[in-house]
Amino acid sequence: MSFLDQTIPQTINKIVESKREEIIQFMRDIVAIPSMDSKIGPVGERIAQEMRKLGYEEVRFDVMGNILGKIGTGPKVIVFDSHIDTVGIGDPAEWTHDPFIGKIENGIFYGRGACDEKNSTPGMVYGLAIARDLGLLDGWTAYYFGNMEEWCDGIAPNSFVEVDPKVRPDFVVIGEPTKMNVYRGHKGRVELKVVAKGRSAHAASNHLGDNAIYSLLPVIAGIRDLEPKLGDHHFLGHGKITVSDMHVQTPSINAVPDEAVIYIDRRMTFGESKEEAIAQVEALIPPEYRDRVKVEPLFYDEPSYTGFVFPVDKYFPAWALEEEHPLVQAGLETRKTIGFPTAPAGKWNFSTNGIYWAGKAHIPSIGFGPGDEETAHTIIDSVALDDVVKATEFYALLPGILKNKI
Repeated sequence: MSFLDQTIPQTINKIVESKREEIIQFMRDIVAIPSMDSKIGPVGERIAQEMRKLGYEEVRFDVMGNILGKIGTGPKVIVFDSHIDTVGIGDPAEWTHDPFIGKIENGIFYGRGACDEKNSTPGMVYGLAIARDLGLLDGWTAYYFGNMEEWCDGIAPNSFVEVDPKVRPDFVVIGEPTKMNVYRGHKGRVELKVVAKGRSAHAASNHLGDNAIYSLLPVIAGIRDLEPKLGDHHFLGHGKITVSDMHVQTPSINAVPDEAVIYIDRRMTFGESKEEAIAQVEALIPPEYRDRVKVEPLFYDEPSYTGFVFPVDKYFPAWALEEEHPLVQAGLETRKTIGFPTAPAGKWNFSTNGIYWAGKAHIPSIGFGPGDEETAHTIIDSVALDDVVKATEFYALLPGILKNKI
């Protein structure tokens, strides 16, 4: 059926509104289930329950412990990606409400993961089922993919393509918060550590030691002053660099530390490489310290909650899909069709699973989700419930519009 015929969007709108309370309750249910430190088993079970209720053809956990829901067997494959793990809650005393029960004020739902990123799961799960019922998934194999992302971007999609279910999608929609706009890229990053070795001594005889912390001071100062010299790009913006953590090894607080480590978050724009980013930090080490101060890229090999290990280096490429790409254009048309004003596609400031889908695997990807990323990881983690519901219309309609553009 032609999408010039507005009966399809109108039908989707009516169906979504009839399911409004179910969608909102589903949202509240999954926020109420803690899923910190990548322990997504219980929340995945709740999502699986909803997908089975809606008649998904296949619902299961993969070897890593991500939850998969599949509809259709068509030749084109589309994945709706939503990470369902969250960061921790920090100091509970700072919250004005229970971070899992949450609260609703003026139509805004507050709770851990409400913005980042349980916000898109209800709309994706319900949207795909609605699309199936209206014939909009004819010719598609569609997946909902609820995964772990907070501790290593892209590791779950990497496993999706290379390990289980070993599927390479044609298109991906990422549900990270976009304020209900279409996003088409973001900066990449590399995570580094700088390790300084020293010599311990009693603090009372510190002249006999070599303080590892002091060896890092010129590197820290250099990083502080480096950012204006980093690359820039007209769409993705300027590179960033931050000392994000520091660990010290010392026999006691009355001793000279014999090792100090700083961790670096280096956001890279187009035109910057991992090798260049490492070399920039290495250049900050004074020549007299280079025998005992080394820069090392970080590597992720932590087991998931199922015990599955998928080792990857913590390098995440920048990516951006062209505004003219059929997927971007389909996203923009879908957004307009469901009632939003025309707007260009934007970008995230933070990082998403797009670093694998689009950055490493070069699979066309866009983002669309309720919520504002500025509330992510904060005690005001939140989303407008109207947007949670409205996003369902986008996810339901997109496959049909995209099919007419490819």
